[in-house]
Amino acid sequence: MTIFYLVQHAEKERQLGDPGLTVLGRQQAARTAEWLEHVGIGAVFSSPLRRACETAQFITVASGLQLHEDARLRERMNWADDQPIEGFLADWAATVRDRDFIPRSGDSSRRAGDRFLACLTDLAAERGPVAVVTHGGVTVDLLRTLVGDEVLPDSLLHDGVPSCAITTLNGTAVVDIASQVHLQ
Repeated sequence: MTIFYLVQHAEKERQLGDPGLTVLGRQQAARTAEWLEHVGIGAVFSSPLRRACETAQFITVASGLQLHEDARLRERMNWADDQPIEGFLADWAATVRDRDFIPRSGDSSRRAGDRFLACLTDLAAERGPVAVVTHGGVTVDLLRTLVGDEVLPDSLLHDGVPSCAITTLNGTAVVDIASQVHLQ
């Protein structure tokens, strides 16, 4: 089985579209990269969104590995210029309540979880362990698919995955959820 380290991107700037990392986010990414270097990762994959790619670049520099982008790792929804924040937040909450709700700007929770799982199935052939830099919503969507809502802490469903938290999978078996031990 392939070990996957699902890395939530580091703290991002609070702005529309495709924001980059904050100063704190760059520090979080550097610490995460140091930790991943010590576990001997064999590949690094990332969502194509800027905040994930910037986080992943710290990992590739520390590990000497090449970055591979995969659109299946993108977030369930991304706040864009044409949508008021209230509408975005209402759609986000609806995708949490109803896994099949399709928002105006993105995927349903179920569809996002399924595409993430399909990506991991394909990545199982990689020399592992594999670092996968992605987003909190889609990570929760994957976990909902793998273990169900009953197992997940309410804080993950409603508050999301903390910046640079690592969720560890052994294949599709969940080993650890949203650990931040490496940041302490």
